[in-house]
Amino acid sequence: MKNNSVRNVVAIGIGAALFFVLGRFVAIPSGIPNTNISLQYAILGMLAAMYGPVAGALIGFIGHTLIDLSWGGSPWWSWVIASTIVGALVGLVSRRLKISEGEFGKSQIILFNVANVVANAIAWIVVAPVLDILIYAEPANKVFAQGAMAAVANILTACIIGTLLLVAYSKTIAKRGSLDQE
Repeated sequence: MKNNSVRNVVAIGIGAALFFVLGRFVAIPSGIPNTNISLQYAILGMLAAMYGPVAGALIGFIGHTLIDLSWGGSPWWSWVIASTIVGALVGLVSRRLKISEGEFGKSQIILFNVANVVANAIAWIVVAPVLDILIYAEPANKVFAQGAMAAVANILTACIIGTLLLVAYSKTIAKRGSLDQE
């Protein structure tokens, strides 16, 4: 059990660092103010699927907080919370995906993608805009446009790139019973 917790802590640290680097230095402008096409959601989806909801939530929370702090201001908590929710919700399906057993076939790919669509839709179309209005008194039309753009971009990056990363990773895992004794 200790080995598993050390592995999860390492995954959280590496995941938060990757989330930060991709979000800070590989952000692609979307045309909507303060909203980027963010490749870090592929990493968040992949690691949440591999390590579960707690790791996913912490990667999203720490990584997003670091991005916001690196711009010289304070964290934009509504979006930090949304990233946390994405990681937690995608992580909820981790046990059913069996990635650590080298399985990531059609049904697991579908489950991973459905989890990402649902998690990102909830986080960016509902949670982030509502919290922007409640916490920061932002105009509704602005924050719902930002949320819709973030949802679409994050769903696409998580589903396309995240799926490709998990397919590649799952092929590196030896399947149970695949080694014959000589």
